[in-house]
Parts: sequence; structure tokens; C-alpha cells
Amino acid sequence: MSTIAGGVPSTPIIPIVNTSGSAPTPTAKQMPGLSRPKPRLNSKSSDSSGEWVANSLLVAKTVAAAAECAPFPYLKGAFGVVVVLLETVEKVQKNREGLRDLCENSVAIIAIVRDEVALHGETAAVRFKGRCDELERLLQDIVDSVKQMQQSRRGCMGRIKEVLKMTTVADQIEGYRMGVQELRSNFSLMAGIDTNFIVQDTNATVKKIQASLTAGVLSNNTVVSKHFNNCPPPSRIFQGRVTILDKMHQDIRDDSKKQHILLLHGLGGVGKTQIAFKFIDMMSSHFSDVFLIDASTLGTIESGFKRISAAKHAGSTAQDALQWLKNTKEQWLLFFDNADDPTINLNNFLPRCNHGNILITSRNPALRVYAQESSSAVSDMGETDAVELLLKSAAEDLTPGNRTLAEFIVKELGFLPLAIVQAGAYIAKSRDLQGYLTLYQKNRRHMLSEKPPQSHDDYAWTVYTTWQISFARLSKPAAEFLQLCSLIHHKGISEEMFCHARVEEIELGLAVDFLAQFSDPTGVWNHLRFMEMTTELGEYSLLNFDPTEKAFSVHPLVHSWAESLLADPKGSRNCMITLIGMSFKHVPDDHKFLASIKLMPHVQLLLAGVTELPVQSMDQYKEIFRHGQQLKEAEKLALRILDERKGVRGEDDLDTLAAMHSLAWIYLHRSKFKEAEMLEEAVFQKRKEHLGDVHIDTLLAMGLLGSIYRNLGQLKKAENIQVEVLEKYRVIQGEDHLGTLSAMHSLVWTYLQEGKAQEAEKLESVVLEKRTKLLGDNHPDTLTAMRTLGSTYRNLGQLAKAESLQLAVVDRQRGLRGEDNLETLNAMHALAWTYLEQGKAKEAEKLQVVVLEKRKKLLGDDHQETLLAMVNLASTYNKQGHLDEAEKLRTAVVEKQRGLLGDDHLVTLTAITSLAATYFQRQKLDKAKTLQVEVLDKRRQLLGDGHPDTQKAKESLDATLKALRLPDAGNGSARSVLVQEN
Repeated sequence: MSTIAGGVPSTPIIPIVNTSGSAPTPTAKQMPGLSRPKPRLNSKSSDSSGEWVANSLLVAKTVAAAAECAPFPYLKGAFGVVVVLLETVEKVQKNREGLRDLCENSVAIIAIVRDEVALHGETAAVRFKGRCDELERLLQDIVDSVKQMQQSRRGCMGRIKEVLKMTTVADQIEGYRMGVQELRSNFSLMAGIDTNFIVQDTNATVKKIQASLTAGVLSNNTVVSKHFNNCPPPSRIFQGRVTILDKMHQDIRDDSKKQHILLLHGLGGVGKTQIAFKFIDMMSSHFSDVFLIDASTLGTIESGFKRISAAKHAGSTAQDALQWLKNTKEQWLLFFDNADDPTINLNNFLPRCNHGNILITSRNPALRVYAQESSSAVSDMGETDAVELLLKSAAEDLTPGNRTLAEFIVKELGFLPLAIVQAGAYIAKSRDLQGYLTLYQKNRRHMLSEKPPQSHDDYAWTVYTTWQISFARLSKPAAEFLQLCSLIHHKGISEEMFCHARVEEIELGLAVDFLAQFSDPTGVWNHLRFMEMTTELGEYSLLNFDPTEKAFSVHPLVHSWAESLLADPKGSRNCMITLIGMSFKHVPDDHKFLASIKLMPHVQLLLAGVTELPVQSMDQYKEIFRHGQQLKEAEKLALRILDERKGVRGEDDLDTLAAMHSLAWIYLHRSKFKEAEMLEEAVFQKRKEHLGDVHIDTLLAMGLLGSIYRNLGQLKKAENIQVEVLEKYRVIQGEDHLGTLSAMHSLVWTYLQEGKAQEAEKLESVVLEKRTKLLGDNHPDTLTAMRTLGSTYRNLGQLAKAESLQLAVVDRQRGLRGEDNLETLNAMHALAWTYLEQGKAKEAEKLQVVVLEKRKKLLGDDHQETLLAMVNLASTYNKQGHLDEAEKLRTAVVEKQRGLLGDDHLVTLTAITSLAATYFQRQKLDKAKTLQVEVLDKRRQLLGDGHPDTQKAKESLDATLKALRLPDAGNGSARSVLVQEN
């Protein structure tokens, strides 16, 4: 073994364990390389204190490096303090003789500790731990005051050496007292610094040792271990969590004189324990002791406290440990790990005192009652940290290509740390980062259930097994609910999805059995039982609740795991299909639109791969798709329903006619006007024949026919039939009936399209007045009438009246429903158009930007209301001359509508017309011509040559052809440039 700088070994010291019980002083032959540093390092070559310090510092650093690798980690702290001390002295460069003595004695102290540990091995590890803690503290005090040294500290350092050599508690007490006295005289009196806090701290230690001696807990030969820490270090690949760690640091460093309780709560596998280990490792110098307790059961908690009693010689029971913690007014940390069992009252094990620190990890967020503001919800990792964790655990380089592959993998794994580490271990073994994702998607259950043979920590569970522990503790209703939720989308799960279903109307046994658990004997929904069940799932973080959205969510991986637990997947899916369908059936009509939007992600996932719906559910899901504007899917179901009813009940049955009426409505809104007209005329004739011409169902058929005629451009025909409907409603139900007012409201839109704005104004004024009287100022139908009347004023050019009325609607909707409500956004949309007509383009733009962003958030990018908001904003950009922005928006709308509605839909053709107009304005005439030819051709097919929209399309194309110096599209075409706006 080679040595450097005064005989200090360059390799780690290997302890020699002496089993004879004696402690002979080692000789040079017995312990080669362990000779003490020579008292005067390089004394012949230099007289400067700087070189003396430098040489001593070299020795100290060498020994500190050895301590890093030695099996006695507590030594590292003591050696590190000496290094800091010498580095400080090196900078000060004062009092050469005093500094030289100080450095020599510091290195000599290191040698004493080295020799003793090397001689006595593990025995010395116990004997000297407390003494090295004292050394560390005393030397740190010297570091704080060494800049003001004015004389030699040989006597003081000698006293510290004597403390290290003492063997009994009684000797230590005397040594502490003498050391304190000398510190007071040498440091406080001569350097002029206050060491009272040092004296108080040391005296407190002395008193505790004396009290233990008096009580008989310690013998005169007992050495008290001051620092205890049974926590393992964090994983070598720990990544991220900076925000949580920062919050924990702030919480624990709160200067208030109170006990600090911190909580980390979250799903199993989310990394709570590793965050705790990292925090403890980073804050190790802050805590006097760290006690790790496995809090998974009452038995493990009791055992943990008994170990504290034994380690601190405080007795043998858990109560002894609690008493010791209450009496020990230091910065100890009590770490309860895995406090997941909600039946355990953890409060019984929290020391009742105003000092110390407590850290808890749990799946149960209800433990926030202890930590309050010092609790942190641990959720998924951020994408960047998740990618780095995966590549670290997979032993893959952080190259751009690997990062891209890793991004797809961590997203598939739901950014869950445990799943990421498991995946990394598999990749490290297979060396196939590129092929992992495909393999995982085909073998998800197996790969999340198998523990890799090599791992970076001692965590015993895999992703799936850690949740299985929680699942086994669930009650039957909670377990069933979690499994049923695995069949729908993992977000946006609400109580309303279940409570509207009626047990007495459901034939499927599984659905009846499930609902019965949350209903009283009369079938009334029991909210309390449902909340108790969801709370139970929340106690294991298997279910999360968003109070803002009033909805529950499940982690994506928990979601797929729960589905794998289904004993009867087909039966469970039919159960959920029945529940969702029945629930929507009982949603009030004025709430169906928003309810369908919320249900759509669940319905799409629930029906994926389902080829045959139960007959009783088809009509319910057709209505969900219809209200949610998923009209293609609604049409498929409507056709199946109609075929089934024709086959079973015949073509003239009233239920068959109802199915025809529903399909005609869908055809109308899919721009299949001819099919809608043919179907609804048949419905009208048969209802008139079977029910009479004044029956409500007959009038509904007439009303729908009026809307079909209006969209076909047959405005006079539409007006005539709607006037007839209105008159019959007046006779049958009276002037003030809500059905009569709805008929009036429909006629208003036909008048507006005919250009009869004054007739529309008179009629809608009546509607508004009567709805206000019957329903109140703030009813949705009243506010709709106000908005429509405002639009009528705008068409009449009465812009001030329009603005005033529409502002009132916006204010009321905001007050009643908030800024994010769809009706509020509709009111803002109408007001923006009035602003645009008034020349207030900036005000219009501000409103329309808000409407667009909020509709995207509430409805999604591809919803028709969102696309309409894009169309309107593009028109505002166009008015302001911002043609580039207008073109981008209109291009996006056309692309989306082609995909969503098809090329032949009137809404798609309107979007194409607007884009062609922008091309015309920007002199992109060839592009404009191509689109205009398409629009004219399709409008001729859909609407006929005589329809006003067909005529407008022809005029627009003629203007473009003229600009290109080409022949027009037909005889008698207008020659004016027409820029159509929506």
C-alpha cells in the first residue's frame, strides 16, 4: 500500500476486527500504512503558513476520500468538516504559529480516529459514532470563528483529542465541560464572538446523559449514539420532482416553533417513497436522527417504534419510543412509509409535542388532515423527466433519436415512474429500445406484472401487483365500480352518469344488481352511498376527484389494469352500455346537448368493436350521437332502428313513424334534403291519417317539413306550412303555450331568410314578452329569444338596439352560468357580429378569440361550434384586411369539414365559398376558380338551379372568370364581384 503526504494511505482503510476483546495499541508492523501524519509537514522546505496549510489540507482531503469508500459513512462527515476548516484557514492566512498548530492537531485527530476504527472494526463503529458527531460539531464551531483567530488554539484542540480518547460516559461529561470552558475562554473572550448557543447545546447533551445515568438506562461504560438513520439512499437514477422537493424544503424550514408534518400522497408506483428518500438524503444535516417506519400494518409500525427504543436505549416498547421522541427536543425525523391502510389510525403514533419532524407517504389523500398545507399530491412525471428516467434505467444514451423513441414509450406508460423503471430494466436486458413499444402493446399485462431481475432499488412490487394489494382491500361495490369504469374513458366520470338510470326500467340483471347498491328500496338514488364508495377508492388513489369539473378520473394504467380483472368482459360491457344509455334518457331536454358532449368520449370507447347493440339501447345511443352532433353515427343507428321496427311492427305503426321522423331530422342536418323531404312527407301523411291534423305529433311533422323546405330554398312553401302550424297551436294550446311560442320562433327564422325582418321583429318580440312572463327573465328559452331578437335588429340595421339587447344577454349568461358556459359563448358570438357590423372590428376580434379558445376547451377542436367560431373569426380578420390570417383559418376549416361532414355537405360548401372569396381578394384567381366550380356543381345537385345559394355561387364564379378573362358560367350571369361572408 503506497502512501502520500505524511504517510496517509492512498487506498481505503480495511478495518481489522479483534475478536479477543482486548485492544492492544497497533504497531507499525501490525498496521502498515497507518502511521500518523508527521507533526511538521515539509517543515524544511518552507516556512510559510500557506504551505503548511496546503500540505495539511492535502492530507485531510486524502483521508476524506478514503472515508468515502470505507464501511463507516459517519466518518465522512467528520473528515469533511476538517477539510472545510483547513480550506477556510488557507484563505485567512493569519497567525502562522496558531494556524500551524491548528492544522497539525486537526490531522492528528484524524489519525486517532483512523487508528481506533482500523483496530476495533465494527465495535469501533458503534463506540466512535457519537464521538465523531461531537468532533464534527466542535470543528464546525471552529470553522465559524477561525477568521478572527488571534492566538494559538493548541490547548483547545488538545482538549478535543482528549474527548476522543475517553471511554466512559462519566469521562465524556467531564471532557465536554472542560472543552466548553476552554472554548469560552479562547473563542468568546479573545475573538469577541458569542458562543452561548454552543454552551447551551452542549449542556443540554450533558444533562440528557446524566438523566439517563440516574434513571439506570445507561451504564458508566455506555456510549450514546447521537445520530441514527435507517433510511436507504435514493435510487441511483432518481430523476426530477424538483417542485415537490422545493416545497418540502420550504415546509420543513419553517421557523415557527411547531412540529412539522409533511405528507406525500398518490397512486402506488408514482414514486412517493423515492421522493422521500431523496429529500432525506438532501436534508441529512438538518436532522439529528432519522427513523424509518414501515407503516403498512399495525404490526410493522409497532416493530418500528420498538427498534427506536432499542437504538436509543429508551426501553423496549413503542410507548417508550414515543416518550423518548416527546422528551428529545431536537430535529429528529419520523418517516412513516406506505401508510396506505385507511383502517389504521395513524394519529395514535404521532408524538404529541411541538418539536421534531414527521414525513408520511400514503396512497390515502385523507391523511392531509395531519399535514394540511404541507401535503403534496404526487402524480405522473413530466415528459422530459420521464424520458430521462427511462433512458437512464435502460442504460441508453440521451441522443435525440433515443429521446424521440422514449417519448412514445413514456406516454404509453402514462408517465408512471414505476412503469418507466420496469420498462427501462427490460430494455437494458433486451437492448431493444426501438422494439419495446410494439412488444409492450401486445403483452401489456405480462410486462407490467413481471419484476425484472435487475433493478435500481429494493422495491418489491411490480406495477400491477402494487395495485392488486389495494384492490384486495376494496368492498364489493367499489371493486365493481372500478372495473366498470375501465370500459369507459378514464377521465370525466361523473355521478350523473349513474344516478339518472332507473332500476325499474332496466332488464339486464348485472346493471340492476349494481344500481341496487346505491338505491333505496323505492329505487331512489342514494348519493351518500355513492360518495362513500368513491371515497373508498380515493383512499388508495385508485380514483381521483376534480372539484372544478365535478368529475372523477382513473390513471390510464390503472384503467387498463382494472379491465384485465373483469371476470365477464362481455356481460360487464353490456351492463355499462345499459347504464349509460338509460342515464341519458332521463337527462332533461335542455341539458341533453352538454350531457352528450361529456358522454361522447365514454360512448366512443364503450362501443369500440361492438357490432350489435342491445335493441333497448339503440334509440338511447342514437339520441346521444344526435345531440352531440355525431350525425353519421346517429344515422347508422337510426337506419337500424327503422329496419327493426318495420320488420316487427309494420310501416304504419306509430313507433315506426317516430323512427322515420328521427331519421328525417338527421337527414336534414346532414344536408340530405331530398331524402329528408321524402321521408317526412310520408310521416306527415300517415300521422294525419292515423292521428288527425291537429295532433301534436302531426304538428311536429309539419314543423320539421317547414325547416326542410326552408333549407331547400322553397321559402314560400316553408312559410305557408309554418304559419299553418302556428295557427293550429294557437287553437289547440292557446296563445301563451310554450309549444305555440316555439312555432312562432321557427317562423321567425324563415321570415329572416326571406328578408322579412320587420315581420320577424314583431313575432320575436311577442315570443320574448310571453317567455319572460311565463318562464322569467333568466330562463334559457327567454335568453334565446332575446338573442334572436338582437340578431333581427341587426338585420334591420338597428345596431344600437341590437348591441344593447345582446350585451344584456351576455351579462345575464355570465352571471347565471359563468364565462365558460356554452350559452354564454353563443351570446358573445352574436354580440361580436353586431360589433363587426358597427365597424368595431377590434372589439369583435377580442370576443371571437375568447369564444374560439373556450369552445376548443369545452367541445374540442373538431366540434361544429368550434369550427363556426373559426369561420367567424376569419371573417373579422377579413374585414380588417388581415387576409393571411383569414386564409389560414378558412383553409383549416375546409380541411376539417371535408373530413367530418364530407364534400357534399352544405356547411362544407359554405366554408369552401368563404375560402374562395379570400383567394379572390388575394388575386389567387386559379385557386378561387377551382373551388367555385366545385361549389356551383354541388349546389346544383343538392339545391337545384333556382335556389338562392346556387345563384350566388354562379355569380361568384362569373366574377372570377371575368377577372381571368374567361367565359362566364352560364347565360345571364351577374358581372359583379361577390365576396361572400358567413
